[in-house]
Amino acid sequence: MNLFEAVIGLEVHAQLQTDSKIFSSDPSRFGEEPNSVVGVVSAGVPGALPSLNKKAVELAVKLGIALNCKINLRNRFDRKHYFYPDLPKGYQITQFAEPICGEGFLEISEAEKKVKKRIGIDHIHMEEDAGKSIHRGALTLVNLNRAGVPLVEIVSKPEMRTPFEAVAYLKSLHEILVFLEVSDANMEEGNFRCDANVSIRRLGETELGTRTEIKNINSFRFVEKALDFEIARQIAVVDAGGRVSRETRGWDAAAAKTFSMRSKELAEDYRYFPDPDLPELVLDSKWVEKIRENSAENPEAIRKRLAQKLGLSESECTTLMSRKDSFEFFESAVALGTDPVLASRWINEELLRRVKELGPEATLFDLNLKPQNFSDFIGLIKSGKITGKIAKTLIKEILASQKNANDLVRELGFERIIDPKIHNQWVDEVVEKNPGPVAEFSAGKEKVLAFLVGAAMGLSRGKGDPAMIETILRDKLLARKNPL
Repeated sequence: MNLFEAVIGLEVHAQLQTDSKIFSSDPSRFGEEPNSVVGVVSAGVPGALPSLNKKAVELAVKLGIALNCKINLRNRFDRKHYFYPDLPKGYQITQFAEPICGEGFLEISEAEKKVKKRIGIDHIHMEEDAGKSIHRGALTLVNLNRAGVPLVEIVSKPEMRTPFEAVAYLKSLHEILVFLEVSDANMEEGNFRCDANVSIRRLGETELGTRTEIKNINSFRFVEKALDFEIARQIAVVDAGGRVSRETRGWDAAAAKTFSMRSKELAEDYRYFPDPDLPELVLDSKWVEKIRENSAENPEAIRKRLAQKLGLSESECTTLMSRKDSFEFFESAVALGTDPVLASRWINEELLRRVKELGPEATLFDLNLKPQNFSDFIGLIKSGKITGKIAKTLIKEILASQKNANDLVRELGFERIIDPKIHNQWVDEVVEKNPGPVAEFSAGKEKVLAFLVGAAMGLSRGKGDPAMIETILRDKLLARKNPL
C-alpha cells in the first residue's frame, strides 16, 4: 500500500480597511447599489490615471511587520493581463516581480490536537480587486463596485501537510488582520478569501507533485472540506495509474466536491510587465519604523501575556480574543483592577451570549455596559457579597436598567445573608417539608443531599451560603440518623 502526504500552500486575499479604493477616490464601501461607486479609473476609461492610496501602503506594511516579513523599501506595480467582463481595463494592477513584503513566517498553535508549527510566508503583495460577474443562465450581469478595491495577497510557502494545519493557519492570519485593523476580514462580504494549492507525494519523497489550485473558498469549514476531498481525489487518480493534471478547480459546497474549471495558467500567460502609469514605490525607512513602533500588540503575544501574567487558560484566551470588542472591553475592565479570571469567564459565558442575541452585527458595546459598572459587579462576586445565582439575576437588572451594580444590590436586597441562625431556620424548614429525601439520606443515598441544599437555597432566594447550608444540613441529618 502506497502512503501519501499532502503538500498545501495558501494564497489569501484580504481587503484593506481603507475608505477609498487603491488607485482612486471611489468609496470602497460594501453593499452599495450596483455600479454606483465606479469612477473613471475603476471603469478603465482610457486616459484615466491611477493614484496610489497611501493608507493601503501603510496597512500592507503593518501586516508585513506582524508576519515577520522583510519590508522591501523599493517595490513596484505590474500589469497582469487577462480578459473577463468584470475587468474593464483588460489587465489588473498588481505586484509581481517586486512585492512590498518579502519572506516571513506565521506561528500556528492548536492545543486540542497539539499542533505547533511555523509556516513560512513567501511574500505579500498589493493589488486591485476586479469587479463581480453574476451569471443567470445565458445572461451575465457585471457589477464594477469592487473594481479597484485595495487587496493584499498573502502567499504562504507549501509547508502545510493537513487540512487541519491549513485551517489553523487561516484562523491565525484572520485574527491578526482583524486585531491590527488591517482588514475587517468579513468572509460573507468577500473581504477574506482563499485559493488553496494542493499536491500529493509519496512519504519520503522531497520533490513536489503536480498541484491543483482550488479558487475562492470563503469559509474555514469549506477550506477543510475542499482540501479533504481534493487530497482523496488525487490519491485515487494516482492509485488508479493516472496522473494529476495541473488545473484550476472550483469548490461545489452543495455537492461537497471540487470540479475542474480550466487548465492552470502559467505566469507567462499573464504577460506581466511594469505598469507605466505608476512609478517605482520607494518607502522611507523611518516611516516604516514609525509604523512598527505604533503597531498594536500581536495576538500571539497577547495570548502569552494573558496566560502568564493574568492566569487565563488557553481556552479562555481563545474565546476572549475571538472578537476584538470582547478583548477591548476585558482590557478596559482589568485596567480598573477587575479580577481577570472572573472578568474573562463572565464576558465569555454571559455577555457574549447576550451580544449574539442582539444580532450578527452587534458588539459587546451595544449592551451599554460600562467597564466600571462591570468591574463593580465582578467585585461583588469576588468579595462574596452576592452569590452566583444572584449574580445572574443582577447582570440582567444591570443591562436592563443601566444602574450601578452596588446601588442595585442595595435597592433589590440582593446582598448575601451570612447569619447562621437564619441558615438554621432554612435547614429546619427543608427537613420538615421533605421527609422522603431525608429518609433516603438516612438510608445511605448521599446524592440526595444536593437536592436538599438546593431547596434551602430556594428558600433563601439565592442569598444564602450554600457551603454553610450544606454543613448545617449534614450535621442535622447525621444527628437524626445517629442520635446519642
